[in-house]
Amino acid sequence: MELNLGLVFLSELVGTAMLVLLGCGVVANVVLKANKGFGGGFLMINFGWGLAVFAGVIVAAYSGAHLNPAVTLGLWANSLATGGDFNAAALPAYLGGEFLGAFLGAVLCWLAYKQHFDLEEDPGAKLGTFSTGPGIRSNGWNLVTEIIATFVLVFVVIGFGFQNGDAAATVPVGLASLGALPVALLVVGIGASLGGPTGYAINPARDLGPRIAHAVLPIKGKGSSDWSYAWVPVAGPIIGGVLAGLLAPVLIAGVAGFAA
Repeated sequence: MELNLGLVFLSELVGTAMLVLLGCGVVANVVLKANKGFGGGFLMINFGWGLAVFAGVIVAAYSGAHLNPAVTLGLWANSLATGGDFNAAALPAYLGGEFLGAFLGAVLCWLAYKQHFDLEEDPGAKLGTFSTGPGIRSNGWNLVTEIIATFVLVFVVIGFGFQNGDAAATVPVGLASLGALPVALLVVGIGASLGGPTGYAINPARDLGPRIAHAVLPIKGKGSSDWSYAWVPVAGPIIGGVLAGLLAPVLIAGVAGFAA
């Protein structure tokens, strides 16, 4: 399937904007004062992010719905390891759409919850709506958590493609090849199982785009954007995604081939 790179960019932008709007939206609903969902808890956030991924995948099927630089780079690494046909020239379109879409989604979330941001007194709650932060701050261990959680995401996506005969021929490899509902449940599972230590960014665009939005938007009493931590949810997911892409041929395809 020959992809139009302009449409890839637009597809990733729209899908990632939808993902971040609904994902940051569920956090805002839970943590900002005077919301109907205030105090709904971490599990509500897990399900909200899972359904946000579901919606993002549905509207970004054209590009394969990567919606995540860790997925894009992991699939590229997998292609390099296996001699696949991932088009490296498409990387700027994927990555640009993902980061810009994440920024725009965060801006839309702020507009939807503007009065609640104004009412909220805690700067940490405001920042937590946009980006992730650790339960226990230890950049090294926080990095390990993000690497492991993102490895699971990308590894399962690649594994499903292998199980399904490299997915459907009409859908580019990505989250869309896994299917909207399975990938949503996967994200819920990752959040419920591995999300506690860091808030499970598992996506550099999902964290950095909204963090930049937090920095530039005129949010009343917003406080710091915590740039000293910002590299962790960028580096960790990239490392985890690339490791998954490189190891999947050995740990999935290699094992299955030997068993056969």
